[in-house]
Amino acid sequence: MRFLVDECTGPGVGRWLREQGHEVYSVYEEARGVDDDTIIKLGYAENWIIITNDKDFGEKVYREKYPHRGVILLRLENDRTPGKIAALQRVLDNHADKLSDNFVVVTEKAIRFAAR
Repeated sequence: MRFLVDECTGPGVGRWLREQGHEVYSVYEEARGVDDDTIIKLGYAENWIIITNDKDFGEKVYREKYPHRGVILLRLENDRTPGKIAALQRVLDNHADKLSDNFVVVTEKAIRFAAR
């Protein structure tokens, strides 16, 4: 799968995803400081599923109507890299086939696919 990992999500998540065999564009490593509009446009244009901790992406998708190829919003109490990786592992193990073109909210307790 192709993932665009937002800067706030960190480089550790991007490295882990690469180790799992995924193609990764890490904003932290490749384009620090780029704005959310650019990220969501890049994700759509280049077919990346965005992984972020930034709830502003919900506003971009639902209020501003930006098209996307998929967004995984991590809303975790444990915001450390191991917690993010554990949450993403659950998502990939159970829902990898449903990530494209969906907005997914992930907490420690739940994985929710938001209505379009």
